[in-house]
Amino acid sequence: MSYVMFFDQGRGDMKDLLGGKGANLAEMTRLGLPVPAGFTITTEACRSYSKSSEVPAGMWDEVASNLARLEKETGKKLGDPQIPLLISVRSGAKFSMPGMMDTILNLGMNDVTVQRLAEITDNERFAWDSYRRFIQMYGDVVMNVEKHKFEAALVAAKTAKGYAADIDMTAEDWKALIPVYKTIYREGTGADFPQDAQTQLKSSILAVFQSWNNKRAKTYRALNKISDDLGTACNVQTMVFGNMGMDSGTGVGFTRNPATGAIEPFGEFLLNAQGEDVVAGVRTPEPIAQLESRAPEVYHQLMKLTKDLETRLKDMQDFEFTVERGTLYMLQTRNGKRTAAAAVKIACDLVKEGLITKDEALERVDPASLDQLLHPHVKPGHGVPSIAKGLPASPGAATGEVVFTADEAAEIGAERAVILVTPETTPEDIHGLAAARGILTARGGMTSHAAVVARGMGKPSVVGAEMIVVNRQDGTFTSQGHTVKRGEIITIDGASGLVFRGEVPMEQPEVSGGLEELLVWADERKRMKVHANADTPEDAARAREFGATGIGLCRTEHMFFNEDRLGWVRKMIMSDSPEAEKEALDHLLPMQRGDFEGILEAMDGLPVTIRLLDPPLHEFLPPLEAQTAKVATAEALGQKGETVTADRALLARIKQLHEVNPMMGLRGIRLGLTRPNITRMQVRAIAEATAKLEKSGKNPKPEIMIPLVGLAEELAASRAIVEEVLAQVRTETGAKLDIPIGTMIELPRACIVADEIAKYADFFSFGTNDLTQMTFGYSRDDAQGKFIPYYMQNGYIKDDPFSTLDLEGVGALMRMAVDKARATKPNIKLGICGEHGGDPESVIFCDSLGLNYVSCSPFRVPLARLAAARAVLGGENQDRTK
Repeated sequence: MSYVMFFDQGRGDMKDLLGGKGANLAEMTRLGLPVPAGFTITTEACRSYSKSSEVPAGMWDEVASNLARLEKETGKKLGDPQIPLLISVRSGAKFSMPGMMDTILNLGMNDVTVQRLAEITDNERFAWDSYRRFIQMYGDVVMNVEKHKFEAALVAAKTAKGYAADIDMTAEDWKALIPVYKTIYREGTGADFPQDAQTQLKSSILAVFQSWNNKRAKTYRALNKISDDLGTACNVQTMVFGNMGMDSGTGVGFTRNPATGAIEPFGEFLLNAQGEDVVAGVRTPEPIAQLESRAPEVYHQLMKLTKDLETRLKDMQDFEFTVERGTLYMLQTRNGKRTAAAAVKIACDLVKEGLITKDEALERVDPASLDQLLHPHVKPGHGVPSIAKGLPASPGAATGEVVFTADEAAEIGAERAVILVTPETTPEDIHGLAAARGILTARGGMTSHAAVVARGMGKPSVVGAEMIVVNRQDGTFTSQGHTVKRGEIITIDGASGLVFRGEVPMEQPEVSGGLEELLVWADERKRMKVHANADTPEDAARAREFGATGIGLCRTEHMFFNEDRLGWVRKMIMSDSPEAEKEALDHLLPMQRGDFEGILEAMDGLPVTIRLLDPPLHEFLPPLEAQTAKVATAEALGQKGETVTADRALLARIKQLHEVNPMMGLRGIRLGLTRPNITRMQVRAIAEATAKLEKSGKNPKPEIMIPLVGLAEELAASRAIVEEVLAQVRTETGAKLDIPIGTMIELPRACIVADEIAKYADFFSFGTNDLTQMTFGYSRDDAQGKFIPYYMQNGYIKDDPFSTLDLEGVGALMRMAVDKARATKPNIKLGICGEHGGDPESVIFCDSLGLNYVSCSPFRVPLARLAAARAVLGGENQDRTK
């Protein structure tokens, strides 16, 4: 096996072996572009080194033979005192990881070659500047000498001379700094700076391999779901110098604007500088367009070369170049990073230009990035320090006054923007969540109540910010030495999880005109339908606007928390006779009917899956601790009367309903069977709403979903209740009421006995939030805020299982359920309505199962549409985990 390839031996399609940078250098060389000669050490060598801490046998011999060829082609020799060859050693992984791994420039310099370089170039300042750069970079990257020590020495030297910038330093100044740098190196390593060029080369190559596993690179890969097993290539390339004078320079650019996608040159350059100067901030670069007036021939050559590269590589290019004494050299090109808006525009434009197909355009846009297009976000570079950090639960950003209760949010939110800050939220807080501009909680995970509801509403949310301490009595919360009072302004960023004091500049995303065009192409290719989770007519209308073809989950419990009905819900719970229960349910019936009319009308002609009441009844009552304290206070004060009597009765009922683990207690189908009149009321409301809309000429398509089934016998009994009510309403109204009846699969046992359950179901909908919780035995809210980040950092799990489906466990149960259900009913309708329905990787898995649809929050519908198309297409962008 060969571990080293000269640039002219490779090709642009060899990214697995040569990395993105090496493959593109090879392609540019083949195209005849002015690329400084060099060679690439393959990713296979890095992988071997990562496993054993030893380079593969024969690699150093291959490096030596390729170096000999490089020396022959350039007429220079590494370390030679007469005609020295200087080289760069750069990392280059398959997927671009800008700034995450290491680079060493000017390798080959020592006390002898620096003086010879000054003579050859007749530029003493350039030579000594290059040498000090090499000592600093080698010391930092290869030997882990703290970079700031070198920088401090440079600042001290400039200050002593009264200089404002590095460019003011003279040759004598650089000469005087070299001994200082060598002392810093010796103190940091215990050895003198190496003068042997071969030692420099070998240790630099190993440093590049080691940088694959540095902290920032691992974090970047985790965030972007890039496999840790890919390894990086290492590119050894002849140095060209942009710091030889004002006829030299360096720059970086893009062939299109990476922020907007506009077809215009975008980038920066510096005269008399090396590459790192452009991005290090030590000097202020100039816009690349100004290069035309500074060096017109170079500018026009650069524009032609980069345009040809874009045409050849069929994507926007991010390029680096150096000009050495008026001669242009191309150092690298790669597919450029871009915003979601730019990605959409560029993909659509490239189709119109005939460079790529519609299918390729779909593969160019990351579905997850579409969140950026649908929510406002914090403006980059605003400079405001954060005061807290939690889980980025719902994209977008919001600024508002701090309030601490849902009632406060509802009261003030109608007039002013508020951020609801609370230890956690409950379904009873729905009115406050609806009124708040954003939500911040101290506890909870990415699928906690606050997170799920916020995403459904399109509201920014930061959850599980455990560093904040909420004190509702004082009307404050504290975090990292800050005390924020009720009414103060804060900003939350639901994309990063950061919290800021005061108002932070916002950007309203500009949705590219090509987005809908791209999604139309996606709809032409996808197999699965995309539904939305929506509980109100407004949510339903929004979902339809974003392209949803149905409602996959309508949660009826959210309808019970409005102030005009919560009292009747509590009367129903408190009822101690059939008559009292009937009275309460009779009051709730028309309210529920109105809810369903609005949603079914908004989704006219499209299916709406309505889940019957799922949570335990105690969620509709005050918390046990609060009610206990209320009664104890009244008794201590000797208070009497009807109110106190009612409070005592309520407390007794709360205690009676209290459960040690309510999420595994009396809820869902269990509640429906033990309190069947609740089911009857809800089914009648659905049926009567449907009948009314049918009579008016509409085409309502409700589906009734029974939650938390674990036994076929449960579903059989519950279905009988539903069918009984539907038959009654058919008789009363004459309506057809062809309403499918199905169940939510969210228990492992339901997956195992899915063939038996399917006998009584017209459809299955996987509730993967609870299925994941039950399968792992993790409490979502506790796990995400406490140990899941630790598990991910230490490699126990690759992804948060509540964000991306666990294929080996939960996925295997789903596959079992699909196979068993279809064995019983080949045409049974199957879907998913958990939060995973909006996760791109999970959508791909759902397509592989042959599900009929995925359902997600309205704001994630565009994302799911694109992901469903990419599931059909496959493509390079989907193999990052391989």
